[in-house]
Amino acid sequence: MMGGMAGLEGMEQPRPESDPAAARWGGPGTDRKPVPAPCGPVPAALDLVGEPTIGEVRLPSRPQSAGIARRLTAAVLLKQWCLTPQLAEHAVLLVSELVGNAVRHTGARMFGLRMLRRRGWIRIEVRDPSRGLPCLMPVQEMDVSGRGLFLVDKLSDRWGVDLLPRGKTTWVEMRVTDC
Repeated sequence: MMGGMAGLEGMEQPRPESDPAAARWGGPGTDRKPVPAPCGPVPAALDLVGEPTIGEVRLPSRPQSAGIARRLTAAVLLKQWCLTPQLAEHAVLLVSELVGNAVRHTGARMFGLRMLRRRGWIRIEVRDPSRGLPCLMPVQEMDVSGRGLFLVDKLSDRWGVDLLPRGKTTWVEMRVTDC
């Protein structure tokens, strides 16, 4: 279970250039390859809230934001990165779970969403101001709740949590076939 903590709400937390995840995933100060041209028109959702492949998109911590995060994820994976519909569907489910946890369990006013791609992998990150860690619980067949991290564990190739000085980043990684 994740507990809420105050302190970061409404404050930007840039990822330091020395952050190992930023270096591995093409953050500032790395030899980032150019992003391929989009497969189709850039969706309106990206124009409205920002581009999660360029920087962190900040969204209000409300249930409605899960829908925005799902649309952003689908737009990036299908339109910009030209990935398969099945992969996009799994990524949308993963984002829904990560955002749902950030909204329900942290008490934050805002959370951040970022998507990164490197050869053979995609990474989706949700950052929130709580240092409460998510907990993967055993799931029984008849359970009606508590399946979120079980789903994350099954649909992603890797997932984890990086504690930050204030808050955490929960991330998932999925293998992809490059064109």
